[in-house]
Amino acid sequence: MTLKIGQPAPDFSLPDHTGATLKLSHYRGKNIVLAFFPLAWTPV
Repeated sequence: MTLKIGQPAPDFSLPDHTGATLKLSHYRGKNIVLAFFPLAWTPV
């Protein structure tokens, strides 16, 4: 899936470092930064 500039990201959920599930939609209207480190094999 490719997003265009200005297009909203699709909703998704991921576990946080405590095991709780976070959904992107819970942060709607707020500024967030997502950082993905593929192949880092770290829990954070």
